[in-house]
Amino acid sequence: MKTIFFTSDGLEEAAHFIRKGELVAFPTETVYGLGADATNSEAVKKVYEAKGRPSDNPLIVHIADKKELLTYVEELPNNARVLIDKFWPGPLTLIFKIKEGSLPSVVTGGLKTAAFRMPDNKSTLDLISKAGVPLVGPSANTSGKPSPTQANHVFHDLQGKIAGIIDDGPTRVGLESTVLDLSTDEPVILRPGKVTEKELEQVIGRLGNHRLEVSGEEQPKAPGMKYKHYSPNASVWLVDHRKITWEDAIKWAHKKEKQVGLLAPKQICKVYSDTVEATFNLTTHDNVEEASQNLFSGLRYLDECEEAIEVILTPVYSEEGVGLAYMNRLSKAAEGHIVN
Repeated sequence: MKTIFFTSDGLEEAAHFIRKGELVAFPTETVYGLGADATNSEAVKKVYEAKGRPSDNPLIVHIADKKELLTYVEELPNNARVLIDKFWPGPLTLIFKIKEGSLPSVVTGGLKTAAFRMPDNKSTLDLISKAGVPLVGPSANTSGKPSPTQANHVFHDLQGKIAGIIDDGPTRVGLESTVLDLSTDEPVILRPGKVTEKELEQVIGRLGNHRLEVSGEEQPKAPGMKYKHYSPNASVWLVDHRKITWEDAIKWAHKKEKQVGLLAPKQICKVYSDTVEATFNLTTHDNVEEASQNLFSGLRYLDECEEAIEVILTPVYSEEGVGLAYMNRLSKAAEGHIVN
C-alpha cells in the first residue's frame, strides 16, 4: 500500500479512505493518532494489525461534536457536562459506561465502558465531520515505541501499512491526553496528561487515588496501563541530579563501553557535547512543560541518529503538575532504570 501525505486541502479524500474502511493518521494537539471508523469492526482490526497492538488494549473514540456522546453513552453525569464544557476540545479523555451494542467490542476491549475525547485540532475535527463517523485514534506508531509528534514519525513506523497521513506539523502538547474514569463511584485518573489533577479538582472536586497500572490478567480500561510503552531501541536511563552529577553519569555509561546520547536541557547538552556521541536539547529553560513537548521527538532522534546510540541519559523532574505525566511516560520508557 502506498501511504499518501494529505494537507488540510485533502481532507475530503482522507475522509473517503476512512469511509472505505482504510486507516488515516491524523494530528491532534497531543500526538498523532491512527484513525479508523470506530463503528466498523474490520477497520478497527486493521489498526491493531498495523500497530502490532495487543487486542485487549482498548481504544479512545474521537468525536467532532459533543452531542455525539449521547449516541453511545448510557448516562452523562453532571460532572461530565462540566468537564466537557471546560476542557473540550482539548487533551482530556473521559471514560463512560456505554449503551450495549453501541460500539464494537474490538473498540472497547470487550468492556462495558469506552473512552471518548474531542481533540483540539481543526483539521482532525473537519476530517471526523467529513467522514461522518467517530474515529478510533491510538498513537500512530508501532506499539511500544515513542509516540509520534510529527508526521514523519508516523511515516517512519507505518509507511506501506496505512492509506495516508494528514500533516499538520509538530504537535503542541507532545504527551497523550489525560484519561479520567467517570464510570466508577468517584472519578479516577488512569493516565496523567496536560490537564492536571489540580485543574480537574478545581472543576469537580476531589478525585480518587490515581490508578495508572494494571497487572496480570486484569483488563486495562485505558491505554498505557498494562503494556510496554514509549521505549526506543536504545536503553533509557534516568539521571537524578540531586543524587549524581551528569559527569559521573556519563562516565558510568562509558565504562559500560556504550555509545551515549544526552536527552537533556540545552545547558547540559552544551557543557557535555564533546564527551558524548550525540545530544538533543530537551528544553531551553529547564522547563518540564517544554520537556514534555520534546520528549518523544528526542527519544526518536537519538534512537535513529547515525551515531548508533545505545544508552540515552535523561533527567528526572518533580512529579508535580505536568511533571506527573512527563515522569509517567519517561519511567515507562526507562523501564525503571536509574543511574545511581
